[in-house]
Amino acid sequence: MTFYEELQLNQAGSKSYISSFKNSRDKWKHTGIYLFKILLNIAFCTAFIAVYSMLFGAENSVAGLAVLLCVMVFRSADLGIRASHGTCNILIVFALLAAGPKLSNMLPAGWAFCINAIFIMLFMVLGCHNVIMFNHSTLVLAYLLLQGYDVTGEAFERRLAGLFAGAVMTAAVYYRNHRKKVYKRTFKSIFQEFDLSSARTQWQLRFTLTISSALFLASLLHLPKTMWIGIAAMSVCVPFRKDMAERTKYRAPGNILGSILFLAAYFLLPESALSYMGIMGGIGTGLSASYGWQTAFNAFSSLALAVPVFGLPFAVFLRIFHNLFGSLYAWLFERLFQPALSALISVMDAVSNKLQTT
Repeated sequence: MTFYEELQLNQAGSKSYISSFKNSRDKWKHTGIYLFKILLNIAFCTAFIAVYSMLFGAENSVAGLAVLLCVMVFRSADLGIRASHGTCNILIVFALLAAGPKLSNMLPAGWAFCINAIFIMLFMVLGCHNVIMFNHSTLVLAYLLLQGYDVTGEAFERRLAGLFAGAVMTAAVYYRNHRKKVYKRTFKSIFQEFDLSSARTQWQLRFTLTISSALFLASLLHLPKTMWIGIAAMSVCVPFRKDMAERTKYRAPGNILGSILFLAAYFLLPESALSYMGIMGGIGTGLSASYGWQTAFNAFSSLALAVPVFGLPFAVFLRIFHNLFGSLYAWLFERLFQPALSALISVMDAVSNKLQTT
């Protein structure tokens, strides 16, 4: 494996590769490459968001994060259709990211639920043909972040400009990296393959309704930081029940552990260290191969942003409560949704058969 190929491995892949060596010298060498990769990623991400914030305003740094996530994902993940059609797909996705979050924040809870359901379903159909790629998680996470950190006036105009730049950048990277791949499927094929009887479409529908209804319920309860509930539900709402149960089991405990670690760092380190909590969490996430530990360190950046707004005790409480609420809600929704959908499909089939015989 070349140095460049080793840099492309994820956490689990890097740790597995390191453990394959018997010689301690080789282990240390590749551990060093692994640590270098983490630092390189953090440096690049920090620099990218810093430049983006300078160009489009500090209040739009979250939009820079959304663009960064899309660039990093779509440089290696394709959409399973012709490259030219996939490139157009990317531009449509960014148009949805520009309109959906703002529109949902402008409307009352009931209409916001409809907007969230429509836009999230579009992300699922346009960006998640191959569910194993997990493209949907990047797109929906970007949607929720933009929704949770809304801006108005001139700042929103700069956000639109930033998202337009991000769309062009992501589309260019996508086309460059995937233009040589040959697919017969087109943009039209994505919608032609939408079928309620298929497992993929059923999961896309479940995912959409899980996140949309979780946000709706949180809005009715007037909970602050509803974005966290949506992200928690999204994180555990995966296609396979076994994986979903595993994630649900670790989501809330991971955030409890992350909150404890954050509190320890908050009280032990100088006050100025709060601005570096996100970087510390990024390093911890980079070193973590398991979902539980990744969840724990992901809490750092979220809490660092929430503490100045809510204060330390309430920010920690919200982080733990929202993740418990979102993960358990997604788990319960899956248990109720699948039997209900199966019954609905059976009724539709019976009606269809009756109409055909008459």
